Amino acid sequence: MLLDVRLDEDVAADPDLIPGGRQLAHTDIESALPALAGQSVVVYCQRGLKLSQGVAALMRARGVKAEVLVGGHFAWRDDGHDRIPLAALPPRDSHGRTRWVTRQRPKIDRIACPWLIKRFIDPDADILFVPASDVAAVADRFAAEPFDIDGVRLGHAPGRCSFDALCDAFGLKNTALEALAHIVRAADLGDLESVPQAAGLLAVSLGLSRLHRDDNRQLDAGMVVYDALYRWARDARDEVHREGQA
Repeated sequence: MLLDVRLDEDVAADPDLIPGGRQLAHTDIESALPALAGQSVVVYCQRGLKLSQGVAALMRARGVKAEVLVGGHFAWRDDGHDRIPLAALPPRDSHGRTRWVTRQRPKIDRIACPWLIKRFIDPDADILFVPASDVAAVADRFAAEPFDIDGVRLGHAPGRCSFDALCDAFGLKNTALEALAHIVRAADLGDLESVPQAAGLLAVSLGLSRLHRDDNRQLDAGMVVYDALYRWARDARDEVHREGQA
């Protein structure tokens, strides 16, 4: 778990999040501790000094495994890593969660996009799957961001899928995500010859849609698939498997 404990004025001066970060005021740490039991936590503030050091020390005193991001938000920013612009996020509910809505019975893009949202944009996001005819009304009534439907900012464009639109809207450009986006795009748009992994992703996605009648259970299963593809794209693209290897 990645916790952003910057002061409100520091966030206002530099209104971005490290991907996957949760915001938590340092004054609220005591009330948050029960939910952190068993977690491994990385804490960051503006410079990785008193706020993050104090919060991490308090967590460790309560038995939570906690470390500090060296240099804090400034070091991450100055090294040129991806950051999530807070202004691009949909409204948060009373518990601090964002809501996102799309068509039910997902296959590829509508599993890939929730994976990206939960891993990089808002780990606590609610993903709502509803009939296609109700997406716009649900988005309006529940202050949810619609995706993978026509006429929205997080939809398809010529030669591009909703996963691409999501990466663009939130400034996610690291090389592993770009490789994964190529696979998702090829599988979703039927361009299976352009990247070898696309046919496999299509097959697994169609299989999952038939294994699970419940869209949320399908999403839970699909998260593991995209976690594995991302780690392959990040760490293992040069590794080959030869006959006789375990």
